[in-house]
Amino acid sequence: MGHFCDGRVTLVVGTHTHTPTADTQILNGRTAYQTDAGMCGDYDSVIGMKKEAAVLRLTRKLPTDRLTPAENDATVSVCGVFVETDDRTGLAVRAEAVRVGGRLSQSIPVLA
Repeated sequence: MGHFCDGRVTLVVGTHTHTPTADTQILNGRTAYQTDAGMCGDYDSVIGMKKEAAVLRLTRKLPTDRLTPAENDATVSVCGVFVETDDRTGLAVRAEAVRVGGRLSQSIPVLA
């Protein structure tokens, strides 16, 4: 979708891969792109669910109990993308990942 929209939109950012991605970039046509804005939740889990049942499902390839939400401390964080645009074209001139708080490494864009 990023390549399809490249040069026609300012930003393409995905969601629901359940993990913050590290591929923030500006495509050739000046569209900012990031595969996923990031998950806010329990990172000691499988997409926010208790990991034991999910691992059993994967390794045994048999149905297990219904997945239930993980109850560990959630990663209190904000994940996303910062984009600076060209006032004339509306296209991206700068794009950086944003990660604040929680157990992930911090990424806070410096405003100039």
